[in-house]
This record gives sequence, structure tokens and C-alpha cells, in this order.
Amino acid sequence: MWLKLFFLLLYFLVLFVLARFFEAVVWYETGIFATQLVDPVTLSFKKLKTILECRGLGYSGLAEKRDVRELVENSGDLMQGELYSALKNEKDQTGTDSSTTFSGEMHFYELVEDTKDGIWLVQVIAQDRNPLLSKANWGKMVQKVSQFGIRTGTFNCSSDSRYCHKRGWVKSTLIMSVPQTNASKGKVMLKEYNGRRIETEHIFKWMTAHVASRIKTIRFSQQLMEDWYQKEKQPVKMFLFAKLLQPPAFFSTLSIKFTGRIEFIFVDVRNWDNTSCLEEIGVQHMPSYILKTPEGIYRYGNSTGEFISLHAMDTFLRSVQPEVNDLFVLSLVMVNLMAWMDLFITQGATIKRFVVLISTLGTYNSLLIISWLPILGFLQLPYIENFYEYSLKLLRYADTTTIASWVRADWTFYSSHPALFLSTYLAHGLLIDYFEKKRRCGDEDQNANNLEWLSSLWDWYTSYLVHPIASFQNFPNESDWDDDPNFLLERLAFPDLWLHPLVPIDYIKNLPTWRFKCVHTEGTSPEDCDHNLQSKTMHNLSCDQDDHHCGTESPPRSCRRSEGSKSEEPWSAAEEQDTDWSQWPCDMLHCTECVVCLENFEINCLVMGLPCGHVFHQQCIVVWLAGGRHCCPVCRWPPYKKRPVRPGHVADPLEHD
Repeated sequence: MWLKLFFLLLYFLVLFVLARFFEAVVWYETGIFATQLVDPVTLSFKKLKTILECRGLGYSGLAEKRDVRELVENSGDLMQGELYSALKNEKDQTGTDSSTTFSGEMHFYELVEDTKDGIWLVQVIAQDRNPLLSKANWGKMVQKVSQFGIRTGTFNCSSDSRYCHKRGWVKSTLIMSVPQTNASKGKVMLKEYNGRRIETEHIFKWMTAHVASRIKTIRFSQQLMEDWYQKEKQPVKMFLFAKLLQPPAFFSTLSIKFTGRIEFIFVDVRNWDNTSCLEEIGVQHMPSYILKTPEGIYRYGNSTGEFISLHAMDTFLRSVQPEVNDLFVLSLVMVNLMAWMDLFITQGATIKRFVVLISTLGTYNSLLIISWLPILGFLQLPYIENFYEYSLKLLRYADTTTIASWVRADWTFYSSHPALFLSTYLAHGLLIDYFEKKRRCGDEDQNANNLEWLSSLWDWYTSYLVHPIASFQNFPNESDWDDDPNFLLERLAFPDLWLHPLVPIDYIKNLPTWRFKCVHTEGTSPEDCDHNLQSKTMHNLSCDQDDHHCGTESPPRSCRRSEGSKSEEPWSAAEEQDTDWSQWPCDMLHCTECVVCLENFEINCLVMGLPCGHVFHQQCIVVWLAGGRHCCPVCRWPPYKKRPVRPGHVADPLEHD
């Protein structure tokens, strides 16, 4: 997990450097930056109207370019980045239609009347009547309002005539839903368009007028000073000081989206003669977007990426005053990006990569949801308000820095260019895959094909179904699951609570049992034989420690086959003379120590052998098997299952299939 987090942070660092590189390239080619101001005088009439469209200001009745230019200047400074985004959005929205078609009363209620933090524009088509707006005009209206986060839909009364009759929709009309109060999750009111003119510009002006009426408007200096220094429950306020009749549409729609979190206030300074109060509170030029917090004031538009647009200001306000859902979505994106790193970190067959990826995605998302449940309960405690306020205070301090503005600008840039984001992520993953292959060049399983890996995975899975408890500590080498540091999904898939194997212990009675004896030669006694065995076993253990052998990886040197007793080891011949191997079954390994209790076999003690060939103290292995661990302590082979012998191969219980 930490390796994936490191690679993800490294990827974000690469994106940050890449964004600075793109800025340098644009500056080298054009000599301008995205934060450079644009003089509206140099723009064409069409581009000026495009800027007004994106800001949500009506320009009907303004036939001259000078009037349109003054309206742009009165709504805020224009930057190169905003101009580029406006022209790009106009090109991308051509021919798009994201309108919803309602099927009936319940569908309309769930999406429109039950939405507490959004705006809807619905065209109601009366039964056996023509729509108020033609298909072409409705498409233009959808494109115009969708850039401000206003959702659109069509309700045909022929699908639910009873509900239309209940609402009084006897003729085709337009319905707009707006939250009625400034409280979070307040009631929704439905407004019907009663205008005679059905042009797109007039309908949009009617909508913006209703939405702007929800914003608190200040028209006198005394009222401003009272509101500025007044201590209210809502400490975060967004002020707009401008010489406009009403605030832009993007400012009004943001006030609905941030209902209950940020209070939006429009200050109309068109008829102000005394500007001393503005200088007192720090407003130096018009128009100005001022964020007032308990920590001070922040002038929006002076840092990188802070454009006068809906998307840019929405990103800024979400970072300054986030809600729990914003943090959850951010953590969800981070966790899934980190989980997808497994596709490149995992080496081997293609199917293996995707199996590991799916398991990681399921594990990480499940853990994320489970982790958020106690956090939500913790935030609802009445004593946690101070902690919550201090956390937001620290977050506001961090998000009003220059580095935070760069991060927000990069977020806006890459979110508007998803192809660039995906391509850089893929390139980063391929580099990780390349270095992982170099690092694991000695791994034999990374070159295995899909069929071989699926076969080993099936053997591993069936092994866990038979004895899940005993095999948790020893993963098969063939499947290479030990290279993956995340075993949580495997533990969830094979938990001890509901997969205890129901294996009867009657097989223990049928296991071979005999007594450990020593061959008596002339001049020796049983005590001498026991002493010789102990000294030789200690010698074997010291050899094993020097060679760093593990009992689960290779057989201990004290264990030898009867067929291989004539080995090159100097002590093997002596052991053959001291121990009476004639009493042992032919398929049992020759050893003088019990790996359960780590004690040597004493003369005449009871020993028991398993089908795999390993031998233990009879009492030790019975306690081990009766406790539910139905497997060999050394090789994990089931003691109730006969070890198969491969054709043309000498039976070797120590080999792992």
C-alpha cells in the first residue's frame, strides 16, 4: 500500500512539473501567460459576447460594441485563461443535449422537487399541445443554462395526465425550481414562466432575475458597514462589489450550490458618492470579489487560475469551505488511483494482473466506505464542533496560499483535458512496470503464461477451501502471491469464522505409530545411543543456522530418506548405525527431531508419521491435528489425504505441487 501511495504522489509531482512546462512552452511561443490580463478593446464583438455568455450577463438591447465592452469590464477583469476556456467551452457544447425526459410524477419529484441544492428548468408539454419552445430553441436553451450547472428536463403530460391536471398545467409552459430559503436542504419552489416573448435571451433573463433575488443585495454604504462588522452564525461570506444592475448568473448559481456554507452578498455601488467605507474595508478597485473569513479577507482573482467563471470559483470555494461529500469524493478518487497502480506493479500473466487489480479495487473501496462510517458518526457529536471549526480554519489558511492556487489551476487544466490526464497516467504506469520487471528479473513466475497461472491459482484456491486456517502462513511459490503485500482480500475471502473445514478426526487412529529405537552395538548402551543422537542433532541445527535454511523451504538435514542414506554427509553413515530404521515404515523420512516441540526423539518414545512422510512425537502431532489444524506442520499436506506419486518420478513428500 505504501509503495502505491509513493508512486501516486510521484505521479502528482510529475503532473505539477508538466503543467509548469506547458506554461513555459506557451510563454515561449506566444509571450503570454494564462494569468495575463486581456484588454477588452482588442477583442471582437463575437468574443465579447462569448465572455458575457460564460459569465451569465444578459446583453440584449446592447447593439454597440462599446456597451458590451463596458459590461465585460464592470463584471470583472478578463484573463487569457478565461478567454481560452470560454472559447473552448463554446466549441465543445455545440450539438450537445443533456436534457432529461421525465416518465411521471415520482420521477419528477425525485429529481426536481426533492433536489435542495440545484436549479431545474423543465419544459412542460401539455397533452395534445405543441411545446412552448421548438426543438432548435430548446437545444439552445439547454446549452445556455447547462454551463451554469442548471439542469434541464422535459415533462410530457401524455405520460401522466393526472399529475398535470393536479398541477394545473393545461397549456405548455416552462417551470423553474429554485430552493426557497437560504437554509441547507430547504424547501423548493416552482416558478412558471408567464412572459409573452419566448426568445432564449428573455427566458434566461427571467431565470437569472429569480435566482439573483435570493442573494442579499446592499445598495447603501451604511448597510454595508453594519453587515461587514456584524458577527453572525455564518462566518464565511463572498462579496461582489460591482457597478451592475444584478450579479452575474454564475455568482447567483454558486450561492445556491453553497447554501448553508457560504453567504453570498452583492454590493451595488453604481450610485455611491462616498467611497471611504470601501477603502476602510480594503476594496481598492471595481469590480472586486472579496472572500471574508474569520482569518481575514482574500481578494479573489489575484492568484493563478482564479478566473471570473463558474468552474474556477466553484473549485476555489470547495477547497476553502468543503463539505463532507467533497472530502469523500476526493478520498474516493485518490484511493482508486492508488488501487489502479496494482495493474502495473503486479508482474506476470495478464489475467493475474487484472485479478489482483479487481481484488485491490474491491478491498480498498470497501475499506474506504467502512472507514467513513465512524467518521460521519464522529462528526455528528455535539462536542466536536470546536474541532471541526479548527480544522476548517487550518484548511482555509492552507488553501489561500500560492501553492494551493497552482494546485487548483492544475486541477482545472487536467479536468478539462481528460485525454492528457489518462495518457500521462498510462505512461507513468508503464514506467513503473518497466522498473518492476528490472527489479524482479530473477523471478521465475513473472514469465508464466495465463494458463499456467490460472492452474496454479486453482490449486491455491482449492487448497484454501480444504484447510484455510493452516495454509494462511504458507503461500504457494507457483502463484507468486507472496510478492503482493496486500493479503486483506484473501483473508476476507477465506475467513476463519465461516470456513472451518468439517473434517472428522477418525483418521488419526489410522496413522502409523511406532517406537523410536536405537541399534545396540558392542560396547554401547542405550544411554550412549541417546547421547550420540542428541549431539548429532545439535550439529545439524548449527549447520542449518549457518546455511540459513528454513523448514518450510527445504527439509532439515537431520531428515534423510532411506534411499539416500549413502550421502556425502559425514554423519549420515554414523546415524544409520545408531538408529534402528528397520522399525520405520518404508515411506517415512529418517529424522531424529520433532519439529512441533523441537525436542529430540528419546529411546522407546512413541512417534507418528503422516502420509507426507514427516515424523513427529505421537502426543505432539495428535494435539496439533485435534486442534483443527488438519495439515502437516512442515509441508501443509492434509494428513487424511494420500500423497500422489508422479509417474516416472521417485516420491518426494518435500516437493510442493
